Amino acid sequence: MPPKTINLGEKFAAFEDHWAPKVIAEMNDYQFKLARIQGEFVWHKHDDTDEVFICIKGRMTIEFRDGVAKLKEGEMLVVPKGTEHRPTAEEECHIMLVEPRGVVNTGDADTNHRTAKEDVWI
Repeated sequence: MPPKTINLGEKFAAFEDHWAPKVIAEMNDYQFKLARIQGEFVWHKHDDTDEVFICIKGRMTIEFRDGVAKLKEGEMLVVPKGTEHRPTAEEECHIMLVEPRGVVNTGDADTNHRTAKEDVWI
């Protein structure tokens, strides 16, 4: 039986909460996660892995201590491991994250209200 296709629109329609990534697929040890974002996230870094942001719908900004990167629909950015960053979105934005299984969304930041539960599949 062939693998099942994944419809991103249907997956985004399955949840409404912000800053709570949902796993939609795995490839080897990597997870593909969808998230709705709006407002500011926390400053953080991931010491052991790069992090990929793909803007699916809307616009977002990723702030760095020495500048900013702006992403619009269809654009992606790789944040190198160990790089402190803070994602933000003035209006709701739909994104896909690609990162190794087990990565905590708030990285090295103290656990707070933005720390998502791991491996929530939709």
